[in-house]
Amino acid sequence: MKLAIGTAQFGLSYGVANQNGQVDLEAGRKIIRMAAAKGIDTIDTAIAYGESEQRLGEIGVGDFKIITKLPAIPAECVDISAWVSQNLTASLKRMNLSKLDGVLLHQPSQLLEKRGQEIYDALLQVQSAGLVNKIGVSIYEPKELADLMSRFSIDIVQAPFSILDQRLRTSGWLDKLAQLNVELHVRSIFLQGLLLMNKTNRPQKFDRWNTFWIQWHTYLMTSGYSALRACLAFVLSEKKIHRIVVGFESLTQLEECLRATNEDLTSSVPIPTCDDVELADPRGWSALV
Repeated sequence: MKLAIGTAQFGLSYGVANQNGQVDLEAGRKIIRMAAAKGIDTIDTAIAYGESEQRLGEIGVGDFKIITKLPAIPAECVDISAWVSQNLTASLKRMNLSKLDGVLLHQPSQLLEKRGQEIYDALLQVQSAGLVNKIGVSIYEPKELADLMSRFSIDIVQAPFSILDQRLRTSGWLDKLAQLNVELHVRSIFLQGLLLMNKTNRPQKFDRWNTFWIQWHTYLMTSGYSALRACLAFVLSEKKIHRIVVGFESLTQLEECLRATNEDLTSSVPIPTCDDVELADPRGWSALV
């Protein structure tokens, strides 16, 4: 099963389409139990996701492969090795785990700064100490990988990828990561739910991309696919992807996603695309008016 459970919603009110706020403990427990029953074996979280790690510890996730992310290392940090070790030890304690499957840097650009080698060495140390199996980075743009992969050996890369945002493929990094035997996890396949919205629910600040939205909804109507099915099947069809991280606000959303995982895109109708990074990158959405 390629699906992995994203847990930003377990600790925060996350996502432009989020209507229910933070997932409560009981809803989170139901999502995790259903995931286990359906063969999902990976959970993605982060120290920066509010109460997410604590919630996972309360639910019990010892049978899953857990991947967490370290936040940016403070500029005033004197001992980077100790900081990394202390933060991961705290994560393990919060989640009641003895080991993580992976740890990713939330701000991998720090590897290319003055103390980058210290940061990388600190990751290798926690790996050697048996706290984590794999080390990696969480990126926003494939162009970040050129310098990172030329200087460091990385086990996992997490990156955005969707029908709308195909930069991993067009940049050539989808193939390069496979050639390097790097495990690829993708996120934002629904673009925080934006690709699942109709015109009525979509915030008006996204109307500047009306040409794409018209093409997108025409594609869905002509092909007969739901937005959920189209987005999920598109990403599932890419064999070089190891895990697809999806966050859920409810058990119903997980059930809908699971039903769609067995469906292929067989329509001959061309899939619309958009190469505008302003739309593809949620970091700039708050500045849209």
